[in-house]
This record gives sequence, structure tokens and C-alpha cells, in this order.
Amino acid sequence: MRSKYILIAVSVLVATAAVALVVSAGNPGTPPGPPETTSSYTLEAIFNRLVTGAAGMPSTFTEPISSPLVGTGHTLDEIMSVAPSVDDTNGAAQLQVLTGRTAWGLTSGGWGLMTGTMPDNSAVVITPATTNQTIATGYHDGSGYVEGDADLVASKIVSDTVIFGVVGTYPWGAVPKTGAGDIAGYTEEVGEDGHVNMRRGVAWPSPRFTDNGDGTVIDNLTALIWLKNANCPSARNWSTALSDVTQLNTDGTMNSNDCGDTSNSGSHQTDWRLPNVRELFSLIDLSDYNPALPSSPFTGVQSNKYWSSTTHVQSTFPEAWFVSLGNGLVAPDEKDYDYYVWPVRGGQ
Repeated sequence: MRSKYILIAVSVLVATAAVALVVSAGNPGTPPGPPETTSSYTLEAIFNRLVTGAAGMPSTFTEPISSPLVGTGHTLDEIMSVAPSVDDTNGAAQLQVLTGRTAWGLTSGGWGLMTGTMPDNSAVVITPATTNQTIATGYHDGSGYVEGDADLVASKIVSDTVIFGVVGTYPWGAVPKTGAGDIAGYTEEVGEDGHVNMRRGVAWPSPRFTDNGDGTVIDNLTALIWLKNANCPSARNWSTALSDVTQLNTDGTMNSNDCGDTSNSGSHQTDWRLPNVRELFSLIDLSDYNPALPSSPFTGVQSNKYWSSTTHVQSTFPEAWFVSLGNGLVAPDEKDYDYYVWPVRGGQ
């Protein structure tokens, strides 16, 4: 009898354990809910964005039953939010990136890795000229500059002329004072015509002339630059005088004579010309004679006639105006006569 009761007790214990196991495992009739479905970009969309700049469209995505641990990665939307996008407004082009440098292009026509083609000009120096100059396309490193000139001041620019924003105040064409009051033995009396008229005009600067030390002399009254040697070639007719000045511009000589012009960094200048009659007469000081010049550093000055470039148009013969450096005489004469040559630069 005892063994029968023992068997019954074991059977009840096994059945009780089985029920407890089923209860601990949960109710098999109520499984967890289905995974959530969302809309998101795919890896393919992100790849196309990075390669071609395509905007892409999000796709339906069903999340797995078990999610990854927090902090183990980013969602595809997070990745897409930091990916570059097409920018045809502000995106750089190859010509806007320094040559040889690489950059990521954002424009629809130049998407992806690119190598710049902008020229590297480094330091650029610009020398002002009489015409507009084109600024070279490319990169400038900021160490260049626009050349300045100490003579770019109002007092050295002809009145009413504007050069690079500086308005000139120099009275071009004004009549200089005669200086008659400085003639030895002459005394002006109050009321005399000379007491007033000889004081009119532009005062002569002091010094009147400045030796530039390069074969040229500047007239501080007119700002004209004269060849220091006033007799580089000997006397010649008017046509030859013109051609001599042309030769001076070509090789620095006149009639094979070296005129000593070194004003262009050791070489000769190329804008010499024959002065017009007014420019030539502006040198004259009527208070002196043989030569009729104020004190100056010029060499080779001849107390004789010098050709101007001004033709005497009313003459029936081919004539041009000359100025005598002996006494200041101004008159026309036939162009076949031999007179002296004195080149000038600058002015009108």
C-alpha cells in the first residue's frame, strides 16, 4: 500500500511543476505586438546623394523586433541630415578654387571631388597708366600693391585736371611774372605801369630749374622736362630736327650723338618731342640775354635760334616758328634753315 501512495504523490508533484513552468513562461495566447513601420532614407539614397547630389526620397522601413542598444550608431535620417546637398547658388566652381587644391563640389554640374583651376598670381604690382588696365583673373595673396608717385599732388597737376582723384591746382598756361623789377639799375616807381603789370602773373619758383641728375632738367614753373644738353646735335633744318627727336626716342642719340639721357633706369626715355612755340618761349627770361634764360643747370645753350614744332600756317612758304635764346625773339622762318634742337617731355 505504501508504494501506491508514493507513486500518486510523485505524479501530483510533476503535474504541479509543469503548471508552474507554463505560468512562468507567460501566456502563449497573447504574443507581443508587431514591429513598427516608419519612413526613412535608404543607404542607396544616401549613396546617390553623396555621389550625384540627388535629393532622394525616403522609403518605408519596418524596424526589427529587437532594437540596437542606445548609443551604438546613428539613424539613417541623422546621416542624411549631415550629408551635403546641391547648391547651385553658393557652391564653388573649379575656377574659384586655387589651382592644384582639391575641394568637394556642390553644384549640379560639378558635384563631387574636384581640383581647382584658379591661377595663383601671388603678389601683383599695378603701375598706373594713361589707359585702364585689366586685373588678371586669379588669386592675389595680398602682398602686392599699386605703385604710388610722390608727384601725384595738386600743386604739380595742371589746373582743372584730375589724375587718380587728385584735382590739379597748377596754373597751366598762366603768364609768369616778367621779373623786370630784378633788372640791375631798374627802380619801379609807384604809379608806373610796370609797378603793377610787372608784378602780375605766376611767381617764379625758387629754384626755377632742378637738375634731375639723369641728363634731364625739370622746369618747376611749367613742370616740363628738358634735355639737359641744349645742343646735342648741331643746327639742322626743321624736318631733320623732327627726325632727330624720333631717333632720340629710338636709341637715345640724335645724329649719332649720345645725349646723356639716363632717366629711364639707365636707358633712354621714349616720349621726347620738339617743343611747341609757347613751351619754348616759357624758358625765356627777358631780363637777361645771350642767353635770355634765368639761372639754370643746362649745358650747351646756344644764344641762337631754336626750332619749335609749331608750323606757321598763314605763310605761303613752308615755315615754322622759332625762338631765339639770344634775346627772346619769336618769329617764323622757312623750314629749310638750320636752327638748333632742344627736346622736351611732358606738358600738353
